Amino acid sequence: MALSAKTFNRFMFFKLPAAWWCGVRLRSLNGDQAVCTVTHRWINQNPFRSMFWAVQGMAAEFATGALVMYHIRDSGQPVSMLVLNNKANFSKKATGRIRFTCTDGREVREAVERAVASGKGQTVWMRSVGTNTEGVVVSTFDFEWTLKVKGA
Repeated sequence: MALSAKTFNRFMFFKLPAAWWCGVRLRSLNGDQAVCTVTHRWINQNPFRSMFWAVQGMAAEFATGALVMYHIRDSGQPVSMLVLNNKANFSKKATGRIRFTCTDGREVREAVERAVASGKGQTVWMRSVGTNTEGVVVSTFDFEWTLKVKGA
């Protein structure tokens, strides 16, 4: 199975249906970055006429997680992944289409390589930045991922 945006979106439908129904979609993925989008709609709104923070979190986490999965797959080793911590900052109301971009591909690749080489668990902080159609940052999420070779 090739790792493409279409493959990840199909995966999301079956494994993360809440994110799929809220409109989270992976738009692009390569070894360096991942981009997810989500559009403000009735199903993902809060009472303040903007996107619910948890929906933004799903899209932001998916951008980082897609990169983690990409590099685990590239390593050829069975590596488990789990979010250990996260932080978020909301700087503007999220309305319209929000684009979450994570450019931490190099950092996660190095963490996966360290986990595989050492057999010990590794952690890596990854950032996903959400911008609106005007390019204004609406939210920033940081996720600390733990990586460990299965059976080690």
